[in-house]
Amino acid sequence: MTFNQMTVPIMRGLMLGLLSLSLVGCAFDFGSFSADKSAQDIKAADASAEVTKVLAPAGVLRVGVYPGSPTSWVKDPKTGESVGIALDLGKELAKRLNVPVQVVEFDRLAQVLDALKAGKIDFTFTNATAIRMKDMDFTVPLVRLELGYLVVADSKLQSVTEIDKPGMRVGVSQGSSSQGVLSQLYKQAKVIPADSLAKAKTMLETKQIDAFATNKGILFEMSDTLPGSQVIVGRWGLENLAIAIPKGRDAGREYVQNFANNVGQSGLLSKVIVRSGLRGTAKD
Repeated sequence: MTFNQMTVPIMRGLMLGLLSLSLVGCAFDFGSFSADKSAQDIKAADASAEVTKVLAPAGVLRVGVYPGSPTSWVKDPKTGESVGIALDLGKELAKRLNVPVQVVEFDRLAQVLDALKAGKIDFTFTNATAIRMKDMDFTVPLVRLELGYLVVADSKLQSVTEIDKPGMRVGVSQGSSSQGVLSQLYKQAKVIPADSLAKAKTMLETKQIDAFATNKGILFEMSDTLPGSQVIVGRWGLENLAIAIPKGRDAGREYVQNFANNVGQSGLLSKVIVRSGLRGTAKD
């Protein structure tokens, strides 16, 4: 699978100056996972044979990604290199488990989550919602990301408060948490699913939808390829992004949480975020 090259402003890296705000927790119950370990306790360590077998049962760590999101997988516009938080953290965990990494590519996030639930992949990085916690295990969240809307150049929409009106059509990724939330939230606007981010872009360009809703990391990437488009002012929610693994791998849960603590406190996560070009992290 390939990406169209994305034109990203030279100064976009400077927008990431508040990365320290990304290392957070949230109010969800994360079971036995805990972020209350000291830096000494979470020092990177070799995994036991039991932990390795549980976390990478196929002998490789299968990392699920989808295109178009810096939190998952994008192409660096200057080098053409594949980057993304799920991709880079998956590679790092595989290194610490001393197993090869297998990157498994999907068209959209919903397919990644289905594969994780079925045990067909071993690792991803995604929004830790209460509903998803029924089907997969999460570390505590590592990144807080704003949810917003993208509109095309000639749109009159300027604020998130203008969206829920009669006749308004809002695109979402099929099977996404945005689809579930906005379908319940809207009283008048209509939610229209897109089966990929590429399809969502086409729907915006051809005016099949008036706005596209998802996290701002994705929206800014899409905006770079749509001249004159903009991510409108305000947010309608937040994503709390965390490492996810399949249910039933309890012997590896503590190791994965220690890994999450370590990448956060060591500064590796901040480097991965900068490398991915992620924008739209919460400032409060």
